[in-house]
Formats: sequence, structure tokens, C-alpha cells
Amino acid sequence: MSSADESAPGGAAGPRTGRDAATRPDPERERADTAERPFVPGFPDTHDEADDTGHDTGHTDPVPPRRRRGRRVAAYALLGLLLVLGGLYVAAYVVAGDKVARGTTVAGVDIGGQPQDEAAATLEAGLSDRVAQPLDVSVAGTDVTRQLDPAALGLAVDHEASVADAGGRRSWSPERLWTYFTGGEDLPAVVDSDPAAVEQALAELEQAAGQPAVEGAVGFEDGAVVVTEPTPGRGFDREAAAQRIEDAFVAEGGATELELADITPTVDAADVEAARAAFADPAVSAPVTLTFGDTPVELAPAEFSPALRMEARDGGLVGVVDGAVLKDVVDDRVGDPGRPVDASIVLQDGRPTVVPAQPGVDYLPETLATVFQGLVTAPAGSREGVVEATAAEPELTTEEAEALGVTELVSEFTTSYPHASYRNTNIGRAAELIDGTLLLPGETFSMNDTVGERTRENGFTEGYVISDGILRQDLGGGVSQMATTLFNAMFFAGLEDVEHKPHSFYIDRYPVGREATVVWGALDLRFKNDTEHGVLIDTQLDASSPGSPGSITVRMYSTKVWDIEETTSERHNFTQPSTRTLTTPDCEPHTGYRGFDVDVTRIFKRPGSGEVVREEVFSTTYTPSDTVVCRAPQPDPAPAPTPPAAPEETIADPAAPTG
Repeated sequence: MSSADESAPGGAAGPRTGRDAATRPDPERERADTAERPFVPGFPDTHDEADDTGHDTGHTDPVPPRRRRGRRVAAYALLGLLLVLGGLYVAAYVVAGDKVARGTTVAGVDIGGQPQDEAAATLEAGLSDRVAQPLDVSVAGTDVTRQLDPAALGLAVDHEASVADAGGRRSWSPERLWTYFTGGEDLPAVVDSDPAAVEQALAELEQAAGQPAVEGAVGFEDGAVVVTEPTPGRGFDREAAAQRIEDAFVAEGGATELELADITPTVDAADVEAARAAFADPAVSAPVTLTFGDTPVELAPAEFSPALRMEARDGGLVGVVDGAVLKDVVDDRVGDPGRPVDASIVLQDGRPTVVPAQPGVDYLPETLATVFQGLVTAPAGSREGVVEATAAEPELTTEEAEALGVTELVSEFTTSYPHASYRNTNIGRAAELIDGTLLLPGETFSMNDTVGERTRENGFTEGYVISDGILRQDLGGGVSQMATTLFNAMFFAGLEDVEHKPHSFYIDRYPVGREATVVWGALDLRFKNDTEHGVLIDTQLDASSPGSPGSITVRMYSTKVWDIEETTSERHNFTQPSTRTLTTPDCEPHTGYRGFDVDVTRIFKRPGSGEVVREEVFSTTYTPSDTVVCRAPQPDPAPAPTPPAAPEETIADPAAPTG
């Protein structure tokens, strides 16, 4: 044995070499290596094993093979457990995922364990008798009772929503699945209603059993403050009362009792006092002066108080100024300052006189209200303000009116008529509407536009008119007397004839060939002021009386441009009248006369000159005026048994001129 194989002195082994030394475990190294490199299950520790040549790699395995195999087994067991639990979870979803929890009731109807559609049908069937019954509603502490119709209140159960709220919807929620197996609870039904109808029913019950609260209010009357003191009332908590009605709708018996509670006014006494101090009392304490341009307008509290009010807002009272009402108040005082007054021409002592125009000021009601609002609560001595306004010029200024040259009488014509009260009314009303008309250069006068439709509302009455060649009664009869007189005044003033139509047959109180008739919507009298001057039309009626004829006169004032003369031809082309026998109730007997043609020539000359400038011919054809004989209607003959005739189209007569 060599010395290398011998033990060291004292029994200690000597140093080892080769494989024995290399494979000997080093506890310290093993602990350090294990701490630095934790074991990862499933990850091969190739760095701790010998290479394929059989040589040692120089590393040691920190975990024994037996421990490594144990950890792998635990992991596989955990995975298996998770798979089992997952399977159970899926199975629970398959069983309960779309069902209502077992033991669940809605409004007392058991729908537990049922899918949503089935549960909704069960709930509908279970509540069908209850929802069909009327509701008996009483008010606690009173003898007021009412039986209400659920349909009138819009009450209906939403079965699907009720089931959904009870958990009857598909869900993977663990809590939801757990609830299914552990049991449900009793839940209310989802009820729809018509809020307006329910409110109306509650209001009627409250009116019968309770006492409405009186809100505090502040108003104004004749410049003084008027206070309404607040008073508590008795009524329902609307939300709670509506819920009790919905609950009774689905409950057995369909009855409920509503409780009255004290109702405190929203606007209380403190709010009223605050409103008086802040706005109402200062507002009527003194006049307010508003200045428009150079014109101050002082308004007393009694005048402007209609424009003041106090509105309830956010539990208090707020002062408000109504700009539109205030503008009306101001306009009444100053004659509508926003409207300028046109210059006009009137007759004074028989002479045309220009009345000067008056420019106005224009302002917005909102601006007026803003200025006034800032002044109305100010103390005395500080209640004056300026309202921003713009000047508004009249359409016809004084200078323009004076330049029109309306200075002298240029024509005048009068016609007379026999007494009839309807003539006084109708001719007088037409004359009133025409009187004072100022026709500017180039303007066209229309009698229908000026007089308007002949109606009772417009001041006209029934009178004789010519219709289909005979006399009948209709509204506005006699207005053609005005048209004829106006036509002749226009004729002799030398104005341009635009439209006129003579009567169908001649009326002997009118100038032959120089007369006109009008029919609303069909025939008009129109003429144009084709001069460079204005034309003022003046009318004067002398009413008739029994035994005394009346007359109507038309005068035209302008600057004379023409001297007008006229010639009238002999009557010619006579036609004979016929006799018509009528049996209608409105028949008017009449003696006829011949028709004829006539020509009237208007001759234009310059004033003071005999030279003819031009001539204008008016040719008129009058139809015969038929004799009308009135007979009593004959009795109708006995009807013959003939088949009904085919209907024929009836063509109405054209509108007839008035007489």
C-alpha cells in the first residue's frame, strides 16, 4: 500500500482525489445552489447531469429525483380537481342558467324553477283574476271611498320585466347559480301606469277628502299691493299614494287605504314678506318717469301696476315686468309713440288744408321693460330713466303732402235717389268708407278694395239689385248709386278710366251712358290718377226721407289739369222688351222698356284753352228691361210613374250687378 492510500495520523482520512472527491456531497454548496436556483416543475435540470460522454459536468442536482416526482403528481391532482369543478359549474349553468331561483314568488305567485317564458306565462295566469278587479280605494280617517277602473289608470303588469327582475334571465353569475339552488324570495311585480291618469284620480280623492294648501302670493290692483296669505293643507304624498295603488292592483282583494299628510305651502309667510320688502312695496311707492327722446312720460302706480306680477320660483317670489303690457300702458298715454302720423289733407272751410306729419319713436318692449325694471324698485328721486329709441319717419311727410298740389276743386257730381231706408244705409256706408281718400300720382283707386265686401258686419243691409235682368233683393242694394256718382266725378276730373261697367238696362235717374255698377268679386270701378298731383276725394250724403229724395255728392280736389266737356249721341239700335211671368216667392212686378245703344264722348282741353287735346268715346249697349208679371204658383201635378231621369249639369248665372 502506498502512502497515498493510508489514513492520516489520528485516524483522519487523508485527502481524496479523482471520482470520489468529485462526487462527494458538499452541504454548504448544496444549500447555496438550491437557494439561488429554485426548483421549477417540469423544467429539465440537464445542467446537473453528466454529459453523454460519461464525464461529470461539474454541477450537482439540488433536488433529489424522488421530491421532483412528488411535485408533479400534486400539480396533476390540482388540475384534475379544477376540471371536476369546472364540469360541475357548467352542469349547474345547464340546469339553472335560464331559470328563476327555486322558491321565488312574484306578488305571491310561485314562479320558482321555471325558465323566463314559462315563468312569465305562469305569472300572467296567476294574476289574471286580480288585475281584472276594480280597485277599492279609501282615505284613512274619512268616509271618502272610490272604486277605480285599473284600465282607466293605465295599470298593467309587465310580466317579462317582473320575471327578469326576479332573476329569470340567462346568466353565468356564480351568485345567480348559487341562488337558484339555495332558494329565492317573494318579490313585487313590475307595474306600468299612466302617471297623468293616476295623478287625476289622486287629485279628485284629495279634493274630496283633503284640503289644498294655499300658496302665498303677492299681486297688484289699482296701484296697491294685494297679499294672499299661505295656508297649510292636507293631501297625499303623491309618490307613496301612487305606489299603494299599484300594489293594490296586483294584491288579493284589490283594496288599499291612502293616508293624508300635512302639506306645507311652497311659498310661506316668510317668502311673502321678503317679496313685499324686496319688490312689491317699493314698486308702488312712487311714480316712474320714462323719457323717449325729448318727451318725458310719468306713469303713476295705478297705471303701470297691470304690468307687474310676482312669480313663484324656487320656493320664493320674483318680481316680473311684462314688457308688452307696459308698452300698451305707455302707448295709451302718448298716443302710440312707435307709430308716426302721416301728413294728411282735409277740408277746412271748404278748402284743402295739409295737416302736418308727426314723426314717432320706435323702441322694443324688451328695452322698455329692462329700463322700467331697474327703476320700479328705486327710491323716490331715482325713478327716472331714458328708453333708447329710434326716430320713425312718416310715409307721407308734410313737405311731400304740400308738394302734391291739392289746392282746388277740379270736379263735382251729384245724383239723386228716391226714398228708401236701405239706400240711405248702403249709399251712406259706402260714402263713409270712400270719404277722405287721397290718391297719390300714379295710384289706382278700386271701389271694391276701398268699400270692402257688402256684408252686415261691414255695415250694409238688403236692398234691390238687378239679377238676371230682373229686380231682386240682396245685401248692398243701392251701392251702384255711389259708383255712378264717383264715376262721373272721375270723368270730369279727367282721370284715366281703368275699369267700369254700366248697368245691364238703363236706370233713368243716372246720366245715360255715364254710369257704373259694382259687384263684389266680379265687377269693380277702378280709375288711375294719371296726373302729377294728388287727388282728394270728398263725399257728402243728404239722406232721403218719406216724400223727399236723397242725394250723394262726390267732389275731387287737386290741381286742375283738364277742362272736360262731353257730348252724348242720340239713342239708337232700339230693342224691344219681353214679358216674363214668374211664380217665385221673390217675384217683383215691373213695367219694361226698350233697350238701346248710346255713345258718350269725353273731350279733353287745357284749362283756359279752347283747343281740343284728345277725345275718348264710351259706347254703351243697354238691354231691354223686361216686363215682369207675378203669378201665384200652380199646384204641382200628380207625379207620373216614370223612371228617374239622369241628372243634368246646372250652370249658375254670372254675378249680377247691383242697382
